[in-house]
Parts: sequence; C-alpha cells; structure tokens
Amino acid sequence: MANLSAFIDAQHLRYAYAKNPAHRALNNISLSICQDEYLLICGASGSGKSTLCRTFNGLIPHFYGGKLKGRIHVAGKSTKNQSVADLSAFVGMVFQNAEAQLFNRTVKQEIAFSLESMGLVRDDIIRRISETTEMMGIAHLLARHPHQLSTGEQQLVSIAAILATRPQIIVLDEPYANLDHRNIRRVRAALKKIHRQHLGVAVCEHRLPLTAADARQMIVVNNGQLVSNGAPHEVLKTDVEDYGLEPPLSVRIGRRLKLAQLPLDTPALMALALASGFPVELKPPAPPPLPANSPIVAEMENVTFELEGKAILRDINFALHRGECMAVVGANGAGKTTLLKHLNGLLRPSYGRIRILGHDAGKTKVSQLAGFVGMAFQNPDHQFFKLRVWDEISVGAKALNRFDESWVLELADLFSLKPLLERSPYRLSGGEKKRVAFAAALACRPDILALDEPTAGQDFGFRKKLGNVIRYLLERSQAILLVTHDLSFAEQHAHRWLVLSQGQIIAEGSPGDIMANKAAMRQAELEPTEAFLLYGSKKC
Repeated sequence: MANLSAFIDAQHLRYAYAKNPAHRALNNISLSICQDEYLLICGASGSGKSTLCRTFNGLIPHFYGGKLKGRIHVAGKSTKNQSVADLSAFVGMVFQNAEAQLFNRTVKQEIAFSLESMGLVRDDIIRRISETTEMMGIAHLLARHPHQLSTGEQQLVSIAAILATRPQIIVLDEPYANLDHRNIRRVRAALKKIHRQHLGVAVCEHRLPLTAADARQMIVVNNGQLVSNGAPHEVLKTDVEDYGLEPPLSVRIGRRLKLAQLPLDTPALMALALASGFPVELKPPAPPPLPANSPIVAEMENVTFELEGKAILRDINFALHRGECMAVVGANGAGKTTLLKHLNGLLRPSYGRIRILGHDAGKTKVSQLAGFVGMAFQNPDHQFFKLRVWDEISVGAKALNRFDESWVLELADLFSLKPLLERSPYRLSGGEKKRVAFAAALACRPDILALDEPTAGQDFGFRKKLGNVIRYLLERSQAILLVTHDLSFAEQHAHRWLVLSQGQIIAEGSPGDIMANKAAMRQAELEPTEAFLLYGSKKC
C-alpha cells in the first residue's frame, strides 16, 4: 500500500530500459520522500540514481519506455496515470547535460517558455524571471543566446528555468559538475532558500563535500538497489567507499577520531580542531617529481584572442614541460577552454605566438598539431563519430599513421574499456564516454594530453582511476594540461597551477602557493581545498 503521508512514494520499483531489457537498472527500490525534504541521492556512475530520478516525474515509463514494475506515487497519484506534463507541476527536473535542455534564442525566452506554457499572465512572468535570475545571479545573461554561454552558465540557466516554475520538489542531476566555486555557492544558497520555503530538494551528486552538510536525508544506490538510507552523518559512518563514493575529508578524520557525530564539512571539523588539534592527518597525494631540466613542449608568448571585438584571452604567457602536469583554474567564463583550444589549432591567436614542440602553431596544419596534442573535450559527445568504441579509439591514430594495436589494447586496459570495445560510444554512461575520449586522445601517442574538465560529474572510482593513469603517464614523461574546477583533483595531480581571471593569468605556482595567495584566489573566485584549509598553514 502506498504511503499517503509521503509526497513521493516508491514501492518495490523494478525497471529495465527498452534497449537493454535483460539488465535491471532499478531492482526492488522502496523509498518515501516528504514534500519538504532535502534529499541527497548518491552512488557510482551507472548505479541507477539518475534512472530513479526519472521515475519521479514520469519520464520513466512515459518517455523512456521499458518495463517498470512496482508502484510510484507523486502527490498521492500513480505516475502511470499522469503525463509528464501533469507531473511537471509537482516535480521539476534539471538534467546533467544542461545544453540539451536549452532550445530558445535568449536566456529570457528560455525561462519565459515554461511560464507561458503554464498560462501565467505577462506581469507574473516578468516578476518570476526577475526574481529567479537575481537569485541565480544571471540577470546579465538575459539577452544572450543559451548556446553561446559557457557550460557553467548554461547549467545556471537550466536551473533558473525550472526554479521559475516553482515545482513542489526540484530534482537536480549533478548540478555542480560544471560550475566554478562562486556559482556552486550561489546554487547551494538558492537550494537552501527553496528548502526553507518548505519545498523539496533532491540532488544527485558524487561530490559529497558539496552536498552532505546541506542534506537532511541521504540515500546510496548501487547496482540498482538502495543500499543505505538515513541522515548523512549516519550513512557516512558506513563504508560508502565500497559504492564508489569519496567521503569528505572531515568525515574521514572524524572516523579516525571515532567521533560520535561526524563533522560533515570543513567548518564543522575546524571548530573541533580549535579545541583538540589534529591527531590524525590525511594529506592528499602529490604528483611524481618533475624531472630536472625537462624540455619545453608547449609555450605561449603574449597571446591575445579576440572575438567580435572582445578580448577573450589577453597577453597569455606560459611554458609546459615534458613530464609536467599543469592545471588551468578559474571561474566559469575565465577563458580556460578557449586557451586549451589554441594548443591544437582549433582557435588561432589574434596576436602573439604559440610554439608546440618548436613548431609555430600559427603556421602548422591542424592535422599536424593533432599528432602533437591529444585533446579530450568536456562533452565527449561532441567528438564522437564512430559506431564502435574500438573504432572511436583507433580512428585518430590511423589517420595520423600512428596506429599501434598493442598500445590501443593497453589503453583499453588502463581505462577499463575492454568489455565495451564492441559497444556504441553513444550508448555508454557519462563516465564510460569520458574514458573512451581519453583513450582516443592518447591512441596516437601525443606529446601533450589536454583534458577539459576530466572529472566533471564523475564518481570517486573514476577520479581515482584517472589519477592513477595520470601518474602512469607522468612517469613516462607525458606532458598533461588540465582545465578543471576540481581543485582537490588538481591539488593531488598537478605540479603547477595557472590561474585565469577575465582572460588573463593572474597567478602561477604550486597548488599550495596559489591557495595561500588570498588576493589571487579571491580575484579568481576560487576556494581552497579542504586539505589546504586543514593543513596548509602547517605546510603539509
């Protein structure tokens, strides 16, 4: 019998997608969510958490088809008897791929579209657009085309478009994956405000330091099953690492100290530290030492890039050495991805010079640069064009006459892709697609590997595996350039950080030196990692 006191009530849910009927994406899940709950749904990539969320608003079964067994009620009514449009008044959903959710010509039209569909009068529509964009800090984007925004800005617009409809519960799939620290704070504050208004919030997210302290209820999904359910401080007492999750550093220290009430974030732990100090230290790993006198493989000199009369990059100067991992960090829209695209000739500088392995990049064909610089973009779908994973990994190397079957097989093993080689890359999970893109970038043995937001939306297991691959490559003198918002990952694997703000390099140095530079961190709208906050002053 349905739990009529719950706003969303799922009982014994079993589901298989039409494209894979033999595999149960959900396997006997029962769950009750109150209308004013703040729920954290977590689990490894492919665990079934996104599938579970799709049942909340009727996308499963009405859109995805497949076989759904069991019962799910929203506002006391079965979703099987309500359309997706009917359910949208109760449950608003923001998907991980924000770009796929945007289809209007301006941000203003994007937010107004659903409000007009609801039949709101003009004055109410204008008021809601104003309130929502002010809350999300995107009022300055209203006249922009959504597909000309950065990925992070697109994410904010998608959230605003759903928030404006004022659903009774908002469900967000990896909302922080593509956001910088300023916008993460903004979204967290907005979700807390929504929750204080007695509306429900459900967040699917791997990054527990950003979510555990905000949530009141936490569930862990693994292989389509609900394996843990309770208050975050209780769930995190268990070995969630077994399910592909990385607890916050504060939780790991709290466990070592055997604290009855685990501190869920750094401020809570630091309050304890003032009284008791830190008898336990969990310092992050560091990259292997940079070889002495390592040669330069890429350098930019006085590079400026202008688009429609606006400077996107201004006077960029840096050098990347063989065997070095360098991270480019900064806020959304700082110019990080634009910088990356100059390395392989996808963009050409308006002024200045770029040299790749001694070649003037401005005078070198893109096809030749592709042999020097292997690049994996933030959205792998943008670079796939083959129907088999094996072909996708191999195609670039074959085009450049650098195909080595044994190396491709080694890459498939490194990235755990061997069981997927005959699959279509388009039908893989987000994490699997990322791994295919990385293997394809490395298949032609480039001198430089450039990765754009490699950990965005990825679980602990993926981040750990990628870190191991980076270390493996660095030990073999590979040069690596990371563009990332994930400062914890960059702290562990990058020798050096370049900090971008409004298209300019404002700081350059080791992760510790950069995070100790409060002025640069503030200007770039970055926040130090948990590890630095806890141990940075001790020079750990």
